[in-house]
Amino acid sequence: MSLSAHRPPPTNACEDLIRQMESLRRAIEQQAESGRAALQELPPDRHASAENLLHYLALRGRDLRPLQDQLASLGLSSLGRAEAHVLATVNAVLHNLYLLSGQERSAMSPPDLYKALDARTDRLEQNAISLLGHHPVKRRAHIMVTMSSEAADDYLMVHQLVKGGMDCLRINCAHDTPPTWSRTIEHLRDAERVTGRSCRILMDLGGPKLRTGPMEPEPAVLKIRPLRNSHGQVLRPARIWLTSEELPRREMDAADANIALEQAWLAQLMVGDRVRMKDARGSRRSWRIREVTTDGCWAESKKTTYVSNGTILNLRGDGSDVTQKTIIRKLPPIDSVIRLRTGDVLFMSGSEEPGKSAIHDDNGELLSPGVVSLPIPEIYRDAHPGEKVCFDDGRIAGIVEKIGSEQLQIRITHTRNPVEKLARDKGVNLPDTDLELPALSVKDLKDLEFAARHADMIGLSFANRPDDVRALRERLHELGCENVGVVLKIETNRGFANLPAMLFEALKFPACGVMIARGDLGVECGFERLAEVQEEILWVCESAHVPVIWATQVLEGLTKRGHASRAEITDAAMSQAAECVMLNKGPHIIEAVRTLDDILQRMQGHHSKKRTMLRKLHLASAFQTSRNAITGTA
Repeated sequence: MSLSAHRPPPTNACEDLIRQMESLRRAIEQQAESGRAALQELPPDRHASAENLLHYLALRGRDLRPLQDQLASLGLSSLGRAEAHVLATVNAVLHNLYLLSGQERSAMSPPDLYKALDARTDRLEQNAISLLGHHPVKRRAHIMVTMSSEAADDYLMVHQLVKGGMDCLRINCAHDTPPTWSRTIEHLRDAERVTGRSCRILMDLGGPKLRTGPMEPEPAVLKIRPLRNSHGQVLRPARIWLTSEELPRREMDAADANIALEQAWLAQLMVGDRVRMKDARGSRRSWRIREVTTDGCWAESKKTTYVSNGTILNLRGDGSDVTQKTIIRKLPPIDSVIRLRTGDVLFMSGSEEPGKSAIHDDNGELLSPGVVSLPIPEIYRDAHPGEKVCFDDGRIAGIVEKIGSEQLQIRITHTRNPVEKLARDKGVNLPDTDLELPALSVKDLKDLEFAARHADMIGLSFANRPDDVRALRERLHELGCENVGVVLKIETNRGFANLPAMLFEALKFPACGVMIARGDLGVECGFERLAEVQEEILWVCESAHVPVIWATQVLEGLTKRGHASRAEITDAAMSQAAECVMLNKGPHIIEAVRTLDDILQRMQGHHSKKRTMLRKLHLASAFQTSRNAITGTA
């Protein structure tokens, strides 16, 4: 609203506002009455939450901005913080309007109004505790951390995370296996016992995540290069670990390249020997042997070398004319990639055959477009021309041009860089396509047998319809695990649109929550709209008294690279609007947990959900101090 839209209220402002508010209250009550049958299917202790959700949907079913301005001009509530207690807020505004108009009539007495407001607010708090556990001592929001595979063999890391502030441990069932998950859980239980802190477990089912299939292998070419400064000068030679083909030792992490060779040839190597070759480009290169051990040899090179299977290595010892040869032949093949530019054509195939790179002639003209495999029949049944397709978290986007029985022809319309590489196992999103895929795959049903016995919460990935939630509840009933909590992961446009209906199903669980999975959701709805969608999910869930998990790319720069951007810090600060904040795995995850813990503690003094908290401002104190210094007062 522009400033010019604000006008002084007319003389009869209160009477007019009373009429508007009474009309609004009737609409809210009618909405609840129309949903009475759905309420009866819920446990009795969920009726109030479901009813408030209906109230909120009725409240937000109209444009309230003019009414907000009129109420604000009288110093009354703008209805902007009514999520947790819609009808009580409307009644409180009406109560004050009647008082301002000089009428005795009121919907409720002040003590009853306070009680109604507090009761609904407390429900969200209680539900968050039921799902996520008791609040940490110094902050309201919980911290969830996704475990890496290494957690199964690294107790110290799990211990440090629990000690540093992790309240929920997330296991992604799309990766690893039950034995790995079991060891991670054992480490968590040991860490809980030692630290005296409690930590819940979320096991996240993989769901129908669309990913590109395998690509045709290409001959391996290994690029080995020394470390250079910005002027191209060598700071240190490339380090090459040479080990035996017959008895290969572990790869050396400190090496720039690991190569397996014939043991008989390796046995002749001595410190100071020179290994000469023509590399894969035909360039003459020489490596110096610097160290010989029982497990292998260290060589170094001051020039960049390209080697492939078939590259011949020639050994000539110092002072010797005899040359011993060996051939590199154990480099594993690498998957091909498809290089894409805006305007290119890409085929997506429902065949099980591996994908293929595009083929060009000697002049660079396209002979055959690249092919990526995605053998899910529903895609080729449900997709239509003109619909959008995104790859690799939106790095590549295109439009469906033609459809075959098992093939889509896609015209690339956007690449984040001038040339992008599309490889195997990259995410695929079809935001415009109404895909009829079950939320629980065959693998999910198997993983659920383990998760239901070991986890406090089950994450339902790509929850799109109420039927998806019902299917999970029915399966948990068959397993005799009805008491486990459930988290609906909102990752698609369809899931977002069906969220209110899915919440009615989720409220049938003893504990439930919603995760804003901003990775796929951002690709589906468009990054420019993500903030709006995120806010709407927070509001609707608060109206149903359902806790929310704020997820994906929180402090990602800090977690992965050891330093966060300014935007990431601001995003983390805003995450306190949710009941839980999730961090992804990374080498600096322990520091990220400590940083997030500090940010959340600071911000909760300023905000509680949407409401600004009037904590004493540092700026106000600083101003008072400076003014006293100027005036000379104490």
